[in-house]
Amino acid sequence: MVEKFRIGEITGLNISDALKVVEDLIDVYVKNLSEKENFLRTSKRTLLLPHCSRKFMDNKCQARFDPEVPSYYCAHCSSDCLIHQAITLAEKRGYDVYVIAGGSCIPKILKNYEGIVGVACCEEMKLGTDHLKSMNVAGQGVFLTKNGCANTRFNLDSLEKICEPLN
Repeated sequence: MVEKFRIGEITGLNISDALKVVEDLIDVYVKNLSEKENFLRTSKRTLLLPHCSRKFMDNKCQARFDPEVPSYYCAHCSSDCLIHQAITLAEKRGYDVYVIAGGSCIPKILKNYEGIVGVACCEEMKLGTDHLKSMNVAGQGVFLTKNGCANTRFNLDSLEKICEPLN
C-alpha cells in the first residue's frame, strides 16, 4: 500500500517509516471501529485537544492556563483558530473540552468521564490508548494531519464525524 500510493515519495519518509505511519493510522481506525458501540453508550464525554493546534502559540492567544487541571481554557479570541472551532462544535454536542499540553495530563482528566475523543499525534495517541484501557474508558481518536509541537493541524470534518452528540 505504501508503494502503491507513493506515500514514501509524497512524505519524504523511507519505506520503513512510511509503513509505520500507515500501520498507526490503520491501528487507530480499527480501534475506533471496535470501540464505537461502547463509546456511543456513554453519557459523559470529553474532547481532548492538543494545545499545539492553537492559532497563536504566544501571548496573542488569550487562553488561560489552569495548572490544576491542567488545561488551557479558550478565550475564543480568533474565530479562525482551529481550537476555537473544535471547542464550539464539541460543546454544542454536550462535550466537556480540555486543551492539553500532552499525554501526562490525561489520567487526571479521564477519571471524570466514560467516553473520550482525543486529537493527537501518533505517539500521544498510543499513550492515550493505554490510559483508556486501564481506566475502562471508551475512546475515539482523530490524528493530526500536520505534526510538530506548534502549528499542528487536524481535520475538523473528521472530528465532527466522530463527536457524536450526547443523547
